[in-house]
Amino acid sequence: MNYKMIGYLLGVILLIEAALLLFPLIVALCYGESTLPYLITIAVLTVFSLFLVLLKPKNRQIYAREGFVTVAISWILMSAFGALPFVISGAIPSYINAFFETVSGFTTTGASILTEIEGMEYGMLFWRSFTHWIGGMGVLVFMLAIIPSMGGQTIHLMRAEVPGPTKGKLVPKMRHTALILYGIYFFLTLLQIILLLICGLSFYDSVVNALATAGTGGFSVLNDSIAGYANPAAEWVIAVFMLLFGVNFNLYFFILLGKIREVFCNEELRAYIGLFAFSVVAITINTSHLFERISDCVRAVFFQVASIMSTTGFSTVDFNQWPGFSKTMIVLLMIVGACAGSTAGGLKVARVLILIKSGFSEIKQVARPRSVNVVRLDGEVLSAETVKKANIHLFFYVLLICVSVLAISFDGFGLETDLTAVLSCINNIGPGLAFVGPMGNFAGYSAISKIILSFNMLFGRLEIMPMLILFSPFAWKRH
Repeated sequence: MNYKMIGYLLGVILLIEAALLLFPLIVALCYGESTLPYLITIAVLTVFSLFLVLLKPKNRQIYAREGFVTVAISWILMSAFGALPFVISGAIPSYINAFFETVSGFTTTGASILTEIEGMEYGMLFWRSFTHWIGGMGVLVFMLAIIPSMGGQTIHLMRAEVPGPTKGKLVPKMRHTALILYGIYFFLTLLQIILLLICGLSFYDSVVNALATAGTGGFSVLNDSIAGYANPAAEWVIAVFMLLFGVNFNLYFFILLGKIREVFCNEELRAYIGLFAFSVVAITINTSHLFERISDCVRAVFFQVASIMSTTGFSTVDFNQWPGFSKTMIVLLMIVGACAGSTAGGLKVARVLILIKSGFSEIKQVARPRSVNVVRLDGEVLSAETVKKANIHLFFYVLLICVSVLAISFDGFGLETDLTAVLSCINNIGPGLAFVGPMGNFAGYSAISKIILSFNMLFGRLEIMPMLILFSPFAWKRH
């Protein structure tokens, strides 16, 4: 284990976080608010990170183990330091609550302990939404984009942070891949800001909502989430962009290259759009009696399905009041999530396709033992290693859910609340059902349960394995 290189990378990441805190500081200055919480946090981060960065390692080589450990520790530290402005300002006096809220922000979950949002300062609300944007694409991807060369095999950092069953380079150099990804990310965010301004939202509201949408996070600056704007045009814009940010960013790069056919032939994209369309139609039919006009029903369902499937978590209606079929569909969409290589959470459509195809392949193998069966995705044969990883991910995913639901059940909220709370956190969605539904929050859980749910968010955002490796004794053994 190259401890010095891990420390150096962590120092760089925390320096980046210190620099990013300048943005909410500027917002606070613009609105005449206190800048002390940001200045203190920036000072603490700078001192801590400089201590790590100045100890430059001679050996800059990193491998898979170092990559996974670095990513896992960096996300924990970023959340731990990122919670300080909330505590120092008194916006969230409890550090456990502030840590939960910050982890929820960086992991793009959107689960909240806040019962009154609109009373918070503009700077704090901006930092809260900005954590979504930072965590959406990943801070290590950002680091790879802005720093010419970190040395070693930086592909391991990207593989540990970018969500999905398979990761790779868009172009030969990893830094150029990171630049392309962030370029697309920034452009789509800017485009949404412009469209929301056209729809009549203020500049501040347009920015914070675009940041939350881009990261598929769902933190809103209003108590009633997007419903508080009562702006149908803005709802449609946000809904469409939630879907767009749930698409694999590699496909946007293919569009730039003019490879349109490859985009539309992509199995994951077709399954993503097909599942979305089916869900909208089915839930619209099931909930049409709850709305006065069918157009209102279609808009509400379109928005909510886009929000849940992209794991954003914005809401315009209380889907907790929908019929049983619709709520069941919502829970299933929570589990599936959106596309690999997007800013969304969940199992990912690609992984679900791999699991389904490998299951049918196994059935064929049992029925015809002499036949040769392979799993294909987009016409290409998937390696046994890729299929194996998908199955291992599912095993630990189910195990983590079972253990977590059992652990938080002592708080006495009931199975529906506890199960959907864990599903919401591990799939990085935000709202669940019952007490943690779109009109509720996570404030009622005990401090221990909030810590467990915080780590559920981290496990989900980092695709489980980096966190497992961090806490595994095997990762820290010399041989």
